[in-house]
Amino acid sequence: MERLWNSNYIKVMIANFSLFTAFYLLTPLLPLYLHETFGATKDVIGLVLSGYTITALLFRPFSGFFVDSFPRKTVLMVCFTAFAIFFAGYLAASTLLLFTIVRTLHGGPFGALTVANSTVAIDVLPSSRRNEGIGYYGLSNNLAMAIAPSFAVFIYAETHNFQLLFWLALIVATFGLAVDATVKLPQKATVQVKRALSLDRFFLQRGWLLGVNMVFFGFCFGVLSNYLAIYGKQVMGITGGTGTWFMLCSVGLILSRLQGGRALRKGLLTHNAAEGMVISLVGYTLFILMPTLYQLSIVNYQLSIAFGYYGSALLIGLGNGHMWPAFQNMMISMAHHNERGTANSTILISWDVGMGLGILLGGILAELYGYATAFWTVAIVNLTGVLLFFLRCRQFFLVRRLSTDAR
Repeated sequence: MERLWNSNYIKVMIANFSLFTAFYLLTPLLPLYLHETFGATKDVIGLVLSGYTITALLFRPFSGFFVDSFPRKTVLMVCFTAFAIFFAGYLAASTLLLFTIVRTLHGGPFGALTVANSTVAIDVLPSSRRNEGIGYYGLSNNLAMAIAPSFAVFIYAETHNFQLLFWLALIVATFGLAVDATVKLPQKATVQVKRALSLDRFFLQRGWLLGVNMVFFGFCFGVLSNYLAIYGKQVMGITGGTGTWFMLCSVGLILSRLQGGRALRKGLLTHNAAEGMVISLVGYTLFILMPTLYQLSIVNYQLSIAFGYYGSALLIGLGNGHMWPAFQNMMISMAHHNERGTANSTILISWDVGMGLGILLGGILAELYGYATAFWTVAIVNLTGVLLFFLRCRQFFLVRRLSTDAR
């Protein structure tokens, strides 16, 4: 069997870990930063933070096109450099307007970089280990999620200094750029085949329903991940639990990646996806159900915290860890070899659309009707996504796949 853990693959994973560490150092605390520094309300926070995702979404289709049409190493370096530089912009943003502009523009290089780096990871993987390798590649994201939010919350609790977090994110992103600069790509990474410009160069139309399905799951995580800190502090009275929640979520993600590797190697993509989304549904439901039962005096506070807040983190991590690589591999299995960048950008576009809608609508719902309504909406949207997969999306994939090894 061909070697999975080659040096270039390891370097790309380290760079990806750095990328998401820089990202997660800020993500869970930005709502608090905007509220405490600029006095932003819930709906304004939603609008400001959704700009990042919207810009990432706009850049995804073009990044897939450039990754498939130009030297991937060059595209990767340009994207990573821009991504790192924007962290310095947070240090200079002294008003809410300036911060909004910087945060919104920062989504562009982030969107392009995640496409470029994951496509390079596919290029340096042996074809016989690709499904498995893509699954393990996500471990670098998951480890970043496990470490960075907890570390950020600890730093903030000790210093109450957001500027220090911005500096740390800048340093970590620069380190990732330096590691990626040493990656050597095979000659086949640059595709020389010229095709006429069409929508399929920017979005894999063959996999459109998979993309729609992913929107539902992105929405749920968008609401939860961005409003978790404020919800925990204002509604449940948990002042230091955000980092622990992300750590437990990451533990679930890591365990699912390790456990699901064998199934991915066998091509059991729809099985992994179905298993993951059902587990996630249970997690999202517990997250809001247990606090509701506590408020109705049906369960005590400790039970609500243990199973509703922290238990849901582990389940959501387990579910997403099974579901995400399965969906990514399904999308890639529906693409030709010179459409890998487009396939990657398509699945990420779908996630971004969901995340952006979740951040925006979650803030509006929380402002108008409270967090309980916002999170019950998450549970309903997640259930809708699960039903769509079982009733339509699974068969859609099986009919349109190009790789018969994927099932």
